Amino acid sequence: MSRRHQNFRNYRQEQRLTQQRVFAAAVFVLLMAVVLMARLFYLQVIEHELYQTKANDNRVMLVTEPPPRGLIYDRNGLVLADNRPIHSLTVIPERVESFPKLKQMLSGIIDISDSEWEDFDDRRKEYRRPYQSLTLKSQLTDEEWAKVSVDLYKLDGVQVEAQLTRYYPYGEAFAHAIGYVGRITSKDLETVDKLAYQGALFIGKTGVEGFYEKTLFGEAGLSKVEVNARGRIMSELERQNPTPGKDLHLYLDARLQQYAYDLLGEYTGSVVAIDPTTGGILALVSKPGYDPNLFVRGISVDDYATLRQSKKLPLFNRALRGGYPPASTIKPFMGLAGLEYGFSSWTERYFAKGYYQINPDGRRYRDWKRTGHGWINLERSIIESVDTYYYQLANKMGITPIHNFLTRFGFGQTTLLDLSGESHGLLPSNEWKKAKYKEPWYPGDSVNVGIGQGFMVATPLQIAAATSALASKGHYFYPRMTRLVGDHPAEFEDGLGDEHDIVLKDQRNWDRMIDAMRKVITDAHGTARRLQGTDYEIAGKTGTGQVFSLQEDQEYDADSLEKRLHDHALFIGFAPARNPKISVFAIFENGGSSSKPADLTKALFDAYLHDDYPARYDYLKGDKND
Repeated sequence: MSRRHQNFRNYRQEQRLTQQRVFAAAVFVLLMAVVLMARLFYLQVIEHELYQTKANDNRVMLVTEPPPRGLIYDRNGLVLADNRPIHSLTVIPERVESFPKLKQMLSGIIDISDSEWEDFDDRRKEYRRPYQSLTLKSQLTDEEWAKVSVDLYKLDGVQVEAQLTRYYPYGEAFAHAIGYVGRITSKDLETVDKLAYQGALFIGKTGVEGFYEKTLFGEAGLSKVEVNARGRIMSELERQNPTPGKDLHLYLDARLQQYAYDLLGEYTGSVVAIDPTTGGILALVSKPGYDPNLFVRGISVDDYATLRQSKKLPLFNRALRGGYPPASTIKPFMGLAGLEYGFSSWTERYFAKGYYQINPDGRRYRDWKRTGHGWINLERSIIESVDTYYYQLANKMGITPIHNFLTRFGFGQTTLLDLSGESHGLLPSNEWKKAKYKEPWYPGDSVNVGIGQGFMVATPLQIAAATSALASKGHYFYPRMTRLVGDHPAEFEDGLGDEHDIVLKDQRNWDRMIDAMRKVITDAHGTARRLQGTDYEIAGKTGTGQVFSLQEDQEYDADSLEKRLHDHALFIGFAPARNPKISVFAIFENGGSSSKPADLTKALFDAYLHDDYPARYDYLKGDKND
């Protein structure tokens, strides 16, 4: 019997293999432990500051608190832009589980418009700070406040907060000067510090409010808060109170502003009054105006459509952007230009027919007085507003001297220091016409500019500032709205400077021209002789701006024309003539006779110089001791 072959296990070999595997695993674990420890050392020691900062950023957040907005006062201490306490409906996004559900619940309690929800959603997405409360609906009525308060316990994340809102107590007469604030939009956030404005309700849009936004806003308060993983505030670690915006004290005189607005009556138009000794704007009127309070909380679609569709353009700032032919109000400046460049003199006489011709067989440029004025000189041309004198003077001068001289008075430029949106107007030149129309400058173009018509366009502010410079005998102040910022004089950083002198070859021409303008009122043939009888002297000049061009032999018949085609009525003046304290430009659109703005200007002079306004304006006196 054969013995089978038997296999035996090699226990020694298996033991050796097991030991090798254990050793390899131990080495691997040790290496991994070394790598892990090295990584921990790198993160916790070498990169300690970086990750400590990141951890703090996740744990500690900044919450802003908007500051009280600075107030705006007139020259006598009357508050023109105020802050009023209101109650607003706010939402802390991180506490809201479902916004569609919240919207449904709130809609059953109070009325919240689609635009308010859209604005809220835009800001919620923009800020991305879910622990910061955002305003959903501002200025709740007492009824709305009561309704929300009853159901507040069911509305997670919703609260009623006391806030300050802007209020304009004197409405439309001041709207174009003071401007307004409005709800912050995504476009606004592109130009401001988003963190500072994240809790703010509104931002300055136009006028003084817009130009001085940074000054009026102040500095937002900051709170460092500790939040949990969901972003919920657990505690406040540090707090910096907000710094209120600085108050502004304007040159504007509230009574003069309202009085001028009312004196325009049913006409559209503009009035600008300036203090010739400072360049301060005493009145900046554009009529019609609008109620700026409509914009503070977000104007409704219907209200905005009404303003936009009005044929009288209440949103259009005529004082800064209205383009008008200066008409005969340009004649004193044209007269000075002729003297400056030797094209005229005070003694030279000119026979003024009822028309002027560049060429004997050419077009007849007619005077307002069809029979002519006879023999006159420069002074009489101002007193009687002789068109033909300035036709021939402009033709002799040509456009280049005219352009260069009028530029010195601010025509064709923006010169306002502290309001935005001012138009350049148009002071034409040979180069301008070539670029615009691909045509040369013709003598007839100069003739039209000579009486402030043709291509020339100026804004009420430009004409008022030029008049102020004439009143101060060439001391040109760039017009400005603001006298004090806080307790300090307003400073401007736009490079324009505060003032400059217009120096004539013969400085006596200032006095001669002012005397001629004074005789516009005192002379028996003066075009503004209706203003006689004051206990102070007025210097002035009337103007009638054509809305459309008449044909050579066409007569102007106001009775047969639509109102919109009637001439504009203009007047410039300053008083007292020899030591002026106020200069005024006034225009009645389609007003026809220049007697309207002349009468308005005299009424303003009487009130301002004697501090004697109708009793109905006593509520605008303010605090003279401010």
